[in-house]
Amino acid sequence: MSQQTDEPAAAAQASSPLTTEASQPRRLDALRRRLPRSTFGRHALIVVVALVAVVLVLELTSPFRNSQFATMSYYAIAAAGLTVLTGLNGQISLGHGALMAVGAYTTGLLLGDDGTGLPLLLVMVIAAVVTALVGAVVGAAAARLHGPYLAGATLALAVAVPGLAIYFDHTLGGEQGLPVASPDVPDWFSDAVYFLSANETPTAKYLAYLGWGTLLLVLLLLANLMAGRTGRVWRAVRDDEVAAELAGIRLGRVRVLAFVVSAVCAGLAGSVLGIVVRLAAPSGFTIVLSLGLLTAVVVGGLGSLVGALLGSALLVFLPPAVTNIGIGAGLDGTQAAQLAPFVYGVVLVLVILLAPSGAVGVVKQIWNRSRTNRREPSTRRSG
Repeated sequence: MSQQTDEPAAAAQASSPLTTEASQPRRLDALRRRLPRSTFGRHALIVVVALVAVVLVLELTSPFRNSQFATMSYYAIAAAGLTVLTGLNGQISLGHGALMAVGAYTTGLLLGDDGTGLPLLLVMVIAAVVTALVGAVVGAAAARLHGPYLAGATLALAVAVPGLAIYFDHTLGGEQGLPVASPDVPDWFSDAVYFLSANETPTAKYLAYLGWGTLLLVLLLLANLMAGRTGRVWRAVRDDEVAAELAGIRLGRVRVLAFVVSAVCAGLAGSVLGIVVRLAAPSGFTIVLSLGLLTAVVVGGLGSLVGALLGSALLVFLPPAVTNIGIGAGLDGTQAAQLAPFVYGVVLVLVILLAPSGAVGVVKQIWNRSRTNRREPSTRRSG
């Protein structure tokens, strides 16, 4: 009788919520053990999963959404580079719009008006290299500047570069801008997409694939760089410059390296922007673009690549949504368009006041609290 009585009790204990909650950390540990041990392997696995998600989203959305995702891709590439510079190394830059302009104009010059120039991938690499050289010069000049002085120097860069396009109007197109040829969809790519989804590949979808492929590659490289020794050095300089210098870290070299890495990302972002928009014009690279990138990094979460993605998504999808809400509320088109920057500013102020660590910081806090709450019942029960 006692054995029969103990069996239901054991079954009830095994199916109790406390036992289930206690087994969840074990399942998470078992899942972690199945992941690749190397940092690059884990990051590569995440990128592969993200690539599958990108394919599903782009194949299930309209051409208009595809164009929005293409726009989000070059914002996110630039924001990821700015995350390295500002979030990890502590350098405030207001000139990333100018670095994007360098990449966009380089792409326009090398592709040609009709796309008969150099191959697209080679053009993007050259645009990144040229922007890296500009970033090295600017970074070396600003290596000894801090805080508002560095922000002022990069602000001067953001103001000067669009003016150069107007000055050299015969080469760079002046105020009208420099046309950038849109690449043709490769046959092999169109056939591969049709084989996987039975869908055609218009230009808007191909540009979204191009932008997100570049973004995922940038995120993979930056994630590994941030997880290694270079990332630790950047954080050390950001947290305490005196202690880092006493430890033998050369502050100037570290700052220049961070600026160059960030400039490479900005150059790639500018190249994708030029290809997507099909134009490199001074009006597209004003100080507003640089401030928007910095805002996206702050709202998403300083020092987080996921935060750069979230901030870029907010930068792209929030203004049209607010505009549509304003039109639905009875405002005309102009009033609704003016409402979008106001709402974005309100969101920025609320994030700074209520969530200084950004959206990613809020998610981490909620996750840590939920884990703590799950552990407390099992701790009390074992006690």
